[in-house]
Amino acid sequence: MAKTTYVSIPPELIDLYRKGLKPDDRFTIPRMRRNDTLLTRQRIRGLTAKSLLPQIAILWHAFSDAERLAWQTASDETNMNGWQLFVQDQTIRIKNKLAGSATPKITHQSWIGQIKLGGTAKQIKLAQYHPHNYYIKKKVYGIKGLYYPLMITEDFALPLDLQISYKSNLTIAGVNPYAKFYASVWHSYQGRDLNTEVPISFDFSKDWETLTASLSTVIGYIVSYTLYIEINDLQGSLFFDNVKVVHSSQNWARDPYCKNIDQQFTKQYYQVPKHWAGEILPVGAEFDSVYIN
Repeated sequence: MAKTTYVSIPPELIDLYRKGLKPDDRFTIPRMRRNDTLLTRQRIRGLTAKSLLPQIAILWHAFSDAERLAWQTASDETNMNGWQLFVQDQTIRIKNKLAGSATPKITHQSWIGQIKLGGTAKQIKLAQYHPHNYYIKKKVYGIKGLYYPLMITEDFALPLDLQISYKSNLTIAGVNPYAKFYASVWHSYQGRDLNTEVPISFDFSKDWETLTASLSTVIGYIVSYTLYIEINDLQGSLFFDNVKVVHSSQNWARDPYCKNIDQQFTKQYYQVPKHWAGEILPVGAEFDSVYIN
């Protein structure tokens, strides 16, 4: 097996690359695996008997080249191709009895994270912890519904690049209003514990926009970091998607496409940290993954 650190694909070969390969594991040893596009006749019969794929395929083939290209462009933000993204999105619509098809966007796809502040709540603080070692819930490839806890060792190496897409509809409800996404990097220097913040500030009323921030150097050595989404003295809604926390050449954000930002891990997965934990979560404040028509 050939091992590489970086892959630079010529633009004219990207479509062929995605047809034949897809990402396998981005946490332990990042690698690619074969994209199983060829199915046996027996598997095809089983799929068509109980799957939504046939009716979704009819919609896909009815699209113009420009419409399929739009889905392909939107899928560049995910680990899927255009067809796979459309299947995911259209399946949600069919199961929720939503008519028609969505318009693909590069800023958000299908499920998105939503934060709501209502009633007396005007503050919320969500955290995603990134110590050096932690567990994730890992899918067993090829076996439906089977997972296992996997220990992750996150060796940190600068630069740290943050990215998030968001939409906001917030109103001021106090004297110190702000909304932001940031990383708090814990580093040690000459016996002192220091924290460096890498912030991305949100406008209070904004249509979908993608923002970035970066950290290239700190003094001393880095111990760990924590991601935060924090809102203060505001009420309303904040939506977000496509979270990227890139260092050491990969995205370490958990649930980067916001499929289940409030997922609960219990029983054999009790040691798996939540995707986003509510450090400040008063009555009237809530967060979850939603699909908006």
